[in-house]
Amino acid sequence: MRVVNRFQRILGFDRSMALASSALTALIPLAILGSAVLGDFVHYDSGGRIIKRYRLTGAGAEAVDSLFSPAESTSASVGTFGVVFLLISLLSFARAAQRLFEQTWELKPLSVRNTRNDLWWILTLGGYTVVIGWLAAVLGGSGRGLLAAAGEAPVTAVFLVWSGWILSAKRIMWPDLIPFGVTAAVLTAIYAVGAGLYLPRLFNASVSRYGVVGAVFAMISALFAAMLVLVASAALGREVRDELGRIRQGRRPSDHEVRRQWDSVVEQTRARWRAAREQVSRHRTNGADR
Repeated sequence: MRVVNRFQRILGFDRSMALASSALTALIPLAILGSAVLGDFVHYDSGGRIIKRYRLTGAGAEAVDSLFSPAESTSASVGTFGVVFLLISLLSFARAAQRLFEQTWELKPLSVRNTRNDLWWILTLGGYTVVIGWLAAVLGGSGRGLLAAAGEAPVTAVFLVWSGWILSAKRIMWPDLIPFGVTAAVLTAIYAVGAGLYLPRLFNASVSRYGVVGAVFAMISALFAAMLVLVASAALGREVRDELGRIRQGRRPSDHEVRRQWDSVVEQTRARWRAAREQVSRHRTNGADR
């Protein structure tokens, strides 16, 4: 009940969508510019890596290849505007992740004052991506990605614990982040296996309905699910850490406290459900009037 209540307090679904949107606006330009710049030095194909990782075929694979492939006339030089836009996109994603930790651990927001740590996190994120890509290439050929997911989980756990420490400006001690890191790594591994099975169908269906832009819709859906796992893990990790502290102190909630928390969760859920129904009813009424 405390986990559900924590998830609602940090507006978990809204936070997941904010993270997914920020990740998408950083991912596409980063992949395109990376292919353009590195293409003259090494064979690097962002679209091909995504296609191979998730075993995309048919229309879905063609749409991803078109989306991430630079034009034939694209040179390896990247203009100042492109670099600035990419840096802003990456910093926006870093600050969205920073706000997740600040809200979950109830810390004072630092915003741009934490830019130095955000930049360190971005560099580490790049290294983490390279390591994960290497593990997927080496271990992903067997067991439908199960071996790769198992190999990536410890790396993900370490990276997420370090992420919470650096993005919170070292205000959250790393032992307090271990429950979050372990939970998120396990759930992310499960999600990765499921995504490997479901994403080809999702990409093909979206592309068949909307064309190349359907690949973007499929990507934002996949990113939203991944970020939802991350946000839920943060809420769970925070409550597990608090519960472990209470156990060490020999404290346990009274029956009255349990009932009060349950009533609070139920009331918040009912209020959100009523608000959603009213919004849907208004949309239907406005549509009928037109």
